[in-house]
Amino acid sequence: MTGFWCESAVVGSDGVPGEADGGPAVLESVRLDVRDGRIAALTPGAEAQPGDHILKGVVFPAAANAHSHAFHRILRGRTHDGRGDFWVWREQMYRSAAELTPQTYEKLASAVFAEMVVAGFSSVAEFHYVHNQQGGAPYAEPHAMELALARAAMTAGIRLTLLDTLYLAGGIGSPLSPEQARFGDANVQSWLERLASLRKEIAQSFPAEMVGVGAALHSVRGVPDKDLAVVAAHLPEDMPLHIHLSEQPAENEACQTAYGVTPTGLLERHGLLSGRLSAVHSTHLTPGDIAMLGNAGATVVMCPSTEADLADGIGPARTLSDAGAAIALGTDQHAVIDPWVEMRMLEHGERLGSGQRGRFSPQELLHAATNGAVRSMATPIAASALAVGAVCDLMAVDPDSTRTAGSKPLQFAFSATASDVTDVVIAGRLVASKGVHLRLGTPGTLLTDALKEFS
Repeated sequence: MTGFWCESAVVGSDGVPGEADGGPAVLESVRLDVRDGRIAALTPGAEAQPGDHILKGVVFPAAANAHSHAFHRILRGRTHDGRGDFWVWREQMYRSAAELTPQTYEKLASAVFAEMVVAGFSSVAEFHYVHNQQGGAPYAEPHAMELALARAAMTAGIRLTLLDTLYLAGGIGSPLSPEQARFGDANVQSWLERLASLRKEIAQSFPAEMVGVGAALHSVRGVPDKDLAVVAAHLPEDMPLHIHLSEQPAENEACQTAYGVTPTGLLERHGLLSGRLSAVHSTHLTPGDIAMLGNAGATVVMCPSTEADLADGIGPARTLSDAGAAIALGTDQHAVIDPWVEMRMLEHGERLGSGQRGRFSPQELLHAATNGAVRSMATPIAASALAVGAVCDLMAVDPDSTRTAGSKPLQFAFSATASDVTDVVIAGRLVASKGVHLRLGTPGTLLTDALKEFS
């Protein structure tokens, strides 16, 4: 058993015997007993015991990153010399994808995942679609790129949900372009077979609490209508399912023209709207779309820093939440890797769109950054407050930094950044401290070295 003594910690009422349900509270001198990576006992007002790890500041549950494309980190700070839109940016992204090999991707992803860990993330859902060699030929090792990502996650110590993505078309009614050949499968049946093979390989090679497999459909642009029906009929029911949904108005217009419904309506037509679905972006929705996603209890993954960077627009997060959808957060193309910034930008987008403050409470923002993503993941994640039985995934935040000084800890979503995260614990093990990954070193150095491989 491992012990952690927290100077103060965000504790849920269900984590303290005898406490009535009043939401999370910041308690002093909280001692955690950890067994098999989970919190076995939680004692406020306790003294540290010999051998305990001491966590200064305010200890929160670690964040969960519900949407990531690790290789997009190549593009940070390299795509801003000129005007354009999402579609112009996409051409630059394709050029970066063309340069990846299993070896360079493992090195890059290890650095990107290390950056996530140091920022306070303990888990990530990696929306992965670079399956093949340049030109589209499969690798001799059929899961070469997927296993490279899994090894990178293990190296960084982050929990990985590897979302193997179906990508069959370059647009509605269009074949894959040469730039997209690396992303595709021969047909939906071959993808289902490869997905089953990958799931078996991952289960045999990696611990289930650290690496799991989910499924993704790139978009209704990337998966034809007839193939959506096959996925609905044959995808294992226990797998999380993700999709990019209505990120661009052009996608909605093409879907309406081809199928007579919105992308959300097309998913509903095939029975793909459910509590296991994570709809990423969901920026340009109709009232009917919002009602369908809410009634299904789907998770909507907002990526505010990416949606701002790509000029996608401001999605209807508050309306979706009120309709019954769960809101989760992701970093997508990694213009920023910072859970606190994503929380803040979610609310700031709502304020800019509505002219009102307080659209999401600080507690709701913390929830979106943690257990809002629970159905998006194939690995366990922390809840929005510490509690007995929860996985011991923690981040300690400095309450006296230039940014946080004077802030109420439960309102750190409006003042803290990843630079204020001092310690990170995953599965009961200290993995990062003072901006340094304890196994790999400084993420900036890792990233600089990894990015030398790319033009």
